[in-house]
Amino acid sequence: MTDHSTQTGAIKRISGPIVEATGMASAQAYEVVRVGPAGLIGEVIKLAADVATIQVYEQTAGLKPGESVARTGRPLSVVLAPGLLGGIFDGTQRPLSVLAEREGAFLQPGVRADSLDAERKWPFKPAVQAGQQLGGGQPFGSVQESPTIEHRLLAPPGVAGKVTDVQPEGDYSISDVLCVVEDGRGRVELTMTQTWPVRRPRPFRARRTASQVLVTGQRVIDTFFPVARGGAAAVPGDFGTGKTILQHQLAKWSDADIVVYVGCGERGNEMADILRTFPELEDPRTGRSLMERTVLIANTSNMPVAAREISIYTGITIAEYYRDMGYAVALMADSTSRWAEALREASSRLEEMPAEEGFPAYLAARLAEFYERAGAVETLSGQDGSVTVVGAVSPPGGDFSEPVTQHTTRFTRCFWALDPELAHSRHYPAVSWLDSYSGYLDDVARWWDQFIPEWQSLREEMMNLLVEEDKLQQIVRLVGPDVLPESQRLVLLAADMFKTGFLQQNATEEIDTYCEPHKQAMLLQAFRQFYLRAERLVDQGTPVARIRELGVVQDLLRARSTIKNEDQQALQSLLSELDGQFAELEKQQS
Repeated sequence: MTDHSTQTGAIKRISGPIVEATGMASAQAYEVVRVGPAGLIGEVIKLAADVATIQVYEQTAGLKPGESVARTGRPLSVVLAPGLLGGIFDGTQRPLSVLAEREGAFLQPGVRADSLDAERKWPFKPAVQAGQQLGGGQPFGSVQESPTIEHRLLAPPGVAGKVTDVQPEGDYSISDVLCVVEDGRGRVELTMTQTWPVRRPRPFRARRTASQVLVTGQRVIDTFFPVARGGAAAVPGDFGTGKTILQHQLAKWSDADIVVYVGCGERGNEMADILRTFPELEDPRTGRSLMERTVLIANTSNMPVAAREISIYTGITIAEYYRDMGYAVALMADSTSRWAEALREASSRLEEMPAEEGFPAYLAARLAEFYERAGAVETLSGQDGSVTVVGAVSPPGGDFSEPVTQHTTRFTRCFWALDPELAHSRHYPAVSWLDSYSGYLDDVARWWDQFIPEWQSLREEMMNLLVEEDKLQQIVRLVGPDVLPESQRLVLLAADMFKTGFLQQNATEEIDTYCEPHKQAMLLQAFRQFYLRAERLVDQGTPVARIRELGVVQDLLRARSTIKNEDQQALQSLLSELDGQFAELEKQQS
C-alpha cells in the first residue's frame, strides 16, 4: 500500500541490519521507515533524543551515512483481505510469486509490490441492510475466497454504529467501498481490506477452554501427546530428526480449516521444496489443491536475518484474522530457533547486555508474546475460532537444555521431543514417547471417549508398558535377553510390536500416512488386548516363543498399512481374529 512520509532523517551509522538515523525526534517506536535511495523497509526499535535505531528488513549493502530516512507515520502492518489464501509472501508481506515474475530469481533492494491484487474482482454478498446496527468484528458481507473457504468480511474492531449504505450483491475489488457506517464520530467507509499492526494481538470477546483435539492423523501425537485446538506445541529436535517433514504432515492432514506455514530462517532448498510441492499437494478433505486453504510465509536462511523476526508476527496476525471469522487455524513455525538467533544478532549490534548463550534478556518475553497469541476464543461476533501454534525448535547438538527450548517449554503445554536414535533407526515420526508430554490430556479426554471408552487409562497402560520395556532394554544391553524370565520377554515382544505397528508411521504409504481417530482407537485396543491375553497365557506357563508364532502377530503389525481408515469391519475382524487365536492357544495349553 502507499506510504505517506511525514519526516526525513539522515543515516548516521550502519551496522549490518541496524541503522542509526538523526533528525528523528518525532518518530515513534515500531514505526515503519524507508531507508536510503532504494527505500529499504525498516522499523524503529529504539529512540534516544533525535536518534532512532532502525532494524532494516532488507540487505543494507551499499547504504552510506548521510543518506535519507523517510518516516511513514504508521507501524509495521499487514494487509488483510481476500486473496491471502494460496499466497506466498515474505516476512514483510511482499508477494514473492508476483515479484519473481516481475524481477526474476533475485530481488533488488527496495523492490515493492502490492501485497494483494488490487484489480481482481470478488463476488460480494451483503450480510447487513441499511438501518441495522453493526459492531466491531461483526460480518457485513462475504466473498467466496476459494471453493471451500468463505471469506467473511468483518467490521474493524472499534467500529460500531448504524449501517447507512451497503452495496448490492456483485463483483468488487478489495478497495471498493461496500458498506458505510455512522458511528457517532462520523462516516466510516468499509472495504474488503483491513490493515493491522503485526505486533498487536487482534481482540476477541473471551477465551474458551481448549477441549477438542486438533486431529493430525499421526498416531503417536493424537493418541499419546494430543494438542487441543487453540493449544500450543513445541517440536524440538536436532538436525535430521524430521521436524520439517512432521510439520508438512501436520499442515496437510490436520483438521484445521486454515493453515499458515511460516518458514523462518530455514535452508533455502527446504523452503524451495515447500514452495514447489505445496501447490501440488491434494487436500485430502476436498480433493482440491491444499493451497486453497494455505498461506505461506517464506523467509530463508540466506535472506536478511532481521526479516526472520517479523515473519513470525506476520504469520500469527494472518492466523488471528481467519480465527476472527470463526475458523480453526493451525500455524506452523519452522523454526523459532532461527527467529531467536535473529533477536540475538540484533541485540548484539545494539550492544545490549547478553543473557544465556548471548541471547537477549527479553528472549523469554518475546516467546511468551508469540505463543500466548494461540488460543480458542469467542470472537467479537460470538463465533468460536481458534489458533493452534506448532513451533519447531532446533537446539544446537540436540541439547534441550539450551535457552530457546527451555523457555519454549514454559509457554507451551505440548512437547513433542524428536529422538535422533529413533530417526537414525528409520522410525518416523521420531517422537520420543519417554521425553514427550501433553498438558491437554484431561481437557480432551471427553472428546476421545466418543471413540474409545476410558481412553486415558488405556493410554497410560500402554505408556507403562513402554517405560518398563525401556528399563529392561538397559539390562538386555548388559547381559542379553536370555537371562530374563518369560514375563519380561513378553514385555519386550509386546512393546516392540506396539512401536512398530502403532507408533511408527510411513508418510509415503497411501494408507498409513494418515490414521483416523476411530482406527487409532481400534488399533490401540487390539495391541492392549494382545498384551493382556498373552500375559495370561505366560502366567499359565506358555512360552513367549509360542505366542510369537501366532498368525495374528503379523496381522497386527501390518494392520496400519493394510486396513483402510473407513474399513471398520476389517478392524473388528482383526479383534475377533485375535480373540479366536488366543482362545485356541489357551485350549491347547489346558
